Amino acid sequence: MMHSPKTTPRSEHLLLEKQRVQSAPTLAETFPELKSLTVDLGYYDPEGLHRGSQIKYTVNMQFEKSVFRIACHNHECVRGDFDLSNALANAVTARLDTVSSEMCCQGWRSRPTIDTVPCHNILRYKLTLEY
Repeated sequence: MMHSPKTTPRSEHLLLEKQRVQSAPTLAETFPELKSLTVDLGYYDPEGLHRGSQIKYTVNMQFEKSVFRIACHNHECVRGDFDLSNALANAVTARLDTVSSEMCCQGWRSRPTIDTVPCHNILRYKLTLEY
């Protein structure tokens, strides 16, 4: 007898987000004028004092989807993550070369803390765009 994996609020959220991303057009299709995008991400604790990790990469425009979602670095976070889709769209519309800002995770710290303890981890990002 096969058992289905137990569905949790986190797994439900991740599945819905995965479907949303997969159904979106690529960045190349959405922003044909955008030739290159480099992303510099810094993950910080809720106070913004301690950086957990830093990553910089060049996006594959033909593959990456226009729903530009970055996972929260808290692996127990429920209904969180960071959606940079609007920041990117606004930057392209304004033909900006760089955009730097930060976002606060709006998810919950863990499954037992849903509706009581927000995650609030911080993502500091820099988008470098070439047209």
